[in-house]
Amino acid sequence: MARRYAVAGTGSRAQSYIRAMFQAHPEEAELVALLDPNPGRLAFHQRLVTELGGPELPQYGADDLERMVKEQSVDRVVVTSPDYTHASVVSQLLRAGADVIVEKPLTINAEGTRQIVDAMNESGKSVVVTFNYRYSPRNSALRQVIADGEIGKVTSVEFQWVLDTRHGADYFRRWHREKLNSGGLLVHKASHHFDLVNWWIASSPTRVFASGGLAFYGDENAAARGLGQRPDRGTIDGSANDPWLLDLRNDDTNRQLYYESEKYDGYLRDQDVFGPGITIEDNMSVIAEYANGARLSYSLNAHSPWEGYRVSVNGTLGRAELEVVERAAVVDDQIDPSYPSDRVIAGDVRTNGERLVLQKHWATAVEVEIPRGEGGHGGGDRLLYTDLFVGPTNDPLARAADVNDGVRAVAVGIAANQSLATGQPVTITDLNLGGWQQS
Repeated sequence: MARRYAVAGTGSRAQSYIRAMFQAHPEEAELVALLDPNPGRLAFHQRLVTELGGPELPQYGADDLERMVKEQSVDRVVVTSPDYTHASVVSQLLRAGADVIVEKPLTINAEGTRQIVDAMNESGKSVVVTFNYRYSPRNSALRQVIADGEIGKVTSVEFQWVLDTRHGADYFRRWHREKLNSGGLLVHKASHHFDLVNWWIASSPTRVFASGGLAFYGDENAAARGLGQRPDRGTIDGSANDPWLLDLRNDDTNRQLYYESEKYDGYLRDQDVFGPGITIEDNMSVIAEYANGARLSYSLNAHSPWEGYRVSVNGTLGRAELEVVERAAVVDDQIDPSYPSDRVIAGDVRTNGERLVLQKHWATAVEVEIPRGEGGHGGGDRLLYTDLFVGPTNDPLARAADVNDGVRAVAVGIAANQSLATGQPVTITDLNLGGWQQS
């Protein structure tokens, strides 16, 4: 019998869950309600439901969480609302009697983790965090190499992630640009990356030191580089010849979800990346120590000309290296934040692709095959939604993530933000992150 689902937060991320329920898992998941403070975004997703053959759904506002659960006998709620709402929304839903699937990050600060863990313990309900990167075959392949003992005991991890001027810039146009909303990229984006490290090496962070700042985006950096007067937003005010500006009218989804819906709440999705009011960092470095003795060296850059990541895991028997190019270059005139791109650019020395290399001591390097599946993220999306809606299988890689994984992932970013503010290293246990126990 299908469980009864609702979606809380009908921004762009909600679409993939709704499609999965209707197209891949109609026998396990019945969508019975939508919740959002914005009527325009609710209408957009109702149109999507209708296109997928679904019924007219009851719609609820932001203050109707408990009423929605009771009136529609909701078993489980998918939370895709902005990060700063997660602690309040998730804890209210748990206490109302619903289980929760929440988009990463679990929340943005230590108080939020305590709020969610307390509500979960008091209600007896469950929380699942959607870390889709775990399900990507390349990341699973690296986990397998480490779990098989190919490099011995892990001693350190070197992790470099670069966001390009299409994807990275997009965080500086919307609500993420204010740290009070997102926790900055060290929480919003890097929680994905820290979760991968925690999962790859099967350990928990214990101490963190961070350095970073806003070095590229923002009005002060624009003025220092002599960029001149800038428009407040890309739509209406912007120039089609400015690659930094996003015109929401050029994409049907952006037009309907945001431009035509801003009259309801004033939310602007297309602010200038060189405008005032940006309080998050665009260049960050983190050093983290782990309970198993390993150390992490991590960096994130949000204005790279290409997008992807490089990770090297060092062990007592050798080294594993994973290199991924998700988009080799940003060359189109039209801004489109979506990624990755399968486009091949003639003459470009960098090409989209991935490679996992294993090299043991006293031996030459060998390439490890990365299995491919059907669907998004090399088949990873299909596996994720199966775990969410059908239930985790007997997975030796333990890809399904619970609330403890969610806490561990944001722990590094929360500690890093405190380190940025104080200039001092931060011990994770001092943050008092709910009931999570280090391992």
